[in-house]
Amino acid sequence: MLTFQDTLEILNREIQAIQHPKTPAGLYEPIAYLLALKGKKLRPAFTLLACNLYLEEVDAAIHPALAWEIFHNFTLMHDDLMDKAELRRGQPTVHKKWNENTAILSGDAMLILSYIFMAKSPAEHLKPLLDLFSGTASEICKGQQYDMEFERRTDVSEREYIEMIRLKTAVMLGACLRSGAMIGGADKTDGQNLYDFGIHLGIAFQIKDDLLDVYGNPNVFGKKTGGDILCNKKTYLLINAMNSANATDKAELLRWLACNNQPEEKIVAVRSLYDKLSVPEKADETIRIFYEKALTALQAVSVDENRKKILRNITEELMKREF
Repeated sequence: MLTFQDTLEILNREIQAIQHPKTPAGLYEPIAYLLALKGKKLRPAFTLLACNLYLEEVDAAIHPALAWEIFHNFTLMHDDLMDKAELRRGQPTVHKKWNENTAILSGDAMLILSYIFMAKSPAEHLKPLLDLFSGTASEICKGQQYDMEFERRTDVSEREYIEMIRLKTAVMLGACLRSGAMIGGADKTDGQNLYDFGIHLGIAFQIKDDLLDVYGNPNVFGKKTGGDILCNKKTYLLINAMNSANATDKAELLRWLACNNQPEEKIVAVRSLYDKLSVPEKADETIRIFYEKALTALQAVSVDENRKKILRNITEELMKREF
């Protein structure tokens, strides 16, 4: 059986072996740069580990796993540009290191590259894998659009937010697991349970990220904290603060949302309001609920418990990430 470290070694080796064209350098160097940045590589690892639940040899799942990793980094390149983020994994984002046009075009090239790798999947699984890949990509675009639209609203509900992060974040985790299970020969029931495991874990994971963006240590988290506050991003924290605040606190919160010329003061003030309204505690409870749903779905997968242990351990570690 593979360990998580085994999958990382496989993925790092395969990513380093990708031969990017040398010209034009301005198109391909940003792709190599982003792929080389240290990241969790959780999504492609899940593809390999899901396949390994059913097969000892996972070579057939390597190209699909790389496709998911390349696609994920494409979304990050464009998301960072849209969010005006300055750091990614502790390093300058592509649009800061190069420029905005480069981030757009190199991101487009990454999207194409991800399809090239997915097309190298085993022939017997190619059609369903491409359908899953394209359907997931479409859902992620919907999630990103909702995310942008929410920035202009002050009445976003928790239900709407959960659906947005399901589309933007969780569906890829679910699809990575389902694709690995598909290649491994899992039946449809196991494939669905693994997909559900990824969905629930992805929702918990994103809400945890919301917390880390406000309360995290930048040296550990890999990004400057407070970015979501400065962008008025409708995170779980902001939505719950808006929905639970009294008239005075809500007016104060809205005043800071309208403020764009005092970044450090804005972060401190909004964080203080979150603390006053017990928003971090509410977020922790929602994380726990989806974490337990994820474990229930994993429990239902009909393979030996010892083979599922690595997925369970990864899930526990993700939820233990410290601020």
